This record gives sequence, C-alpha cells and structure tokens, in this order.
Amino acid sequence: MSQAPSIDQVPARGLLAEKVIVITGASTGIGADAARLFAREGAVVVLGARSEDRLAELTDELTAMGAEATYTAMDVSRADDAQRLIDSAGQHYGRLDGAFNNAGISQGGGALADIDEDTFDRVLAVNLKGVWLAMRAEIKTVLSSGSGAIVNTSSVGGLRGGQGLATYLATKHGVIGLTRGAAHDYGRYGLRVNAIAPGTTLTPMMQAWYERDPEVGARLDAATPMRRGGQPMEIAQGAAWLLSDSASYVNGAVLPIDGGMTA
Repeated sequence: MSQAPSIDQVPARGLLAEKVIVITGASTGIGADAARLFAREGAVVVLGARSEDRLAELTDELTAMGAEATYTAMDVSRADDAQRLIDSAGQHYGRLDGAFNNAGISQGGGALADIDEDTFDRVLAVNLKGVWLAMRAEIKTVLSSGSGAIVNTSSVGGLRGGQGLATYLATKHGVIGLTRGAAHDYGRYGLRVNAIAPGTTLTPMMQAWYERDPEVGARLDAATPMRRGGQPMEIAQGAAWLLSDSASYVNGAVLPIDGGMTA
C-alpha cells in the first residue's frame, strides 16, 4: 500500500508567492493543512472558522515559521460574518487574490425521510449557503483587485450517490453547481472558479470514525484503488495548484482528489 508523504516532505515551490488568500474552515483538518501549505508556498493567509482558540493557535504557528497570517472568528452561514472575513483581507492587505472555501459539516447517518428539518437547514446553511455567501463577498473583492481564483470544497459525494447521506450529497452537488455557474459568470473578467472533490480524508473527525468502527474504514479503503484514505495535506495540494498561476487556464473544473474512488 502506498504511503502518504508528510507536509514536511513536500517541497515548497513558491506556487502562491505574495498572493493574499482567504481560507474558510481553517481551524482543523483540510483547512488547517491548507493554511500551512499555502503559507509554505509563499501566500499571505487570512483564516476564518468558528473556533477562535484554534485559529489563534494556528496563526501563531504560521507566524513562528515566518509566514504572514491573520484570522477572524466567524460562521460562514452568517452573511455578516462572511463579509467581515473578506473585508479583513482588504483592510490588512489592500487586496484579495484568491480564496479556498473549505468550511463544511457532515450530516450524520439517516435515510432521507428520517432527517429532521433542523438538520436539513443547518447542513444546507453551512455547506451550500455558506459557500455562496463567501463567494459573493470574495468575487467583488477579487475583481476590485484585478484577477484571481476561487476554489470550493465539494466531495466525491458531489459526483455520485450514497446511502444515508442525501442532505450532505445535495449540498456537495450544489457546490459544484455554484462553481460552474460562477466560472461562466466571471471567467471573462480574469476570475477562475474551480472545485475539488476529496474522497476519504483522514481528518481528525474521520480518524475518530475509523477508530470507532474499523469495518467502516476497511470498506472505504477497499473502495479506493490506492487502498488508503488521503491526508488533509494531499487534498490541500490540489487546492494550492488550482489557486496558483500554474492552473491559469483551468476554470469551472471539478478535480477529484480521491485515490481513484471515482475512477
């Protein structure tokens, strides 16, 4: 079975040198490793998430390694919070070059007819409306700066079906719709909008699930040609590339980062 490299084994190439990039859902998992990776690639990072303690700790970690980083405690499902995060980039740095809209929550198990309305509303508010609110603020700021790129986190669940996850799947399909629509709306102005579709990713939440139910982990690994889950840093690398000038003609794409699960 192939092994995932650690973040320290990934050579820094300056992919994002001097770019100001916002990251939502930055306090843990994919978002936190994206902050570390983007900073190593030369970006100035503006972090947003609900947990102020984790954001402060991560910001201190990044500044200790010589990066420039700020944070705003916020909830992506609230329009004022989303706008405040994006405004902070302009206030601190005078521009915004890119954004990684990564905030999201899981649904929990349950067939469609068994999901209560509060759960449905909360999952859509964070996973879909939250992406829309962030994009709405980001697009105006990026365009006022010139050109740039946005990357949204969908999921392999945005490309396929699955049992007991209908609400979550609906949001991840919706993120792809927002991505493709915005790519058409703003590509002519020099703003690229793409999405990533991670497969099984060994975030703290997923690792805890593997430990609680090893059979679930075994089934997920068996469904992945590489026979393992991905590390958050591996997902972040795809987002970094899409945000970089190396992907200058990539617009409206959905990049599976799933070890071959959707192949």
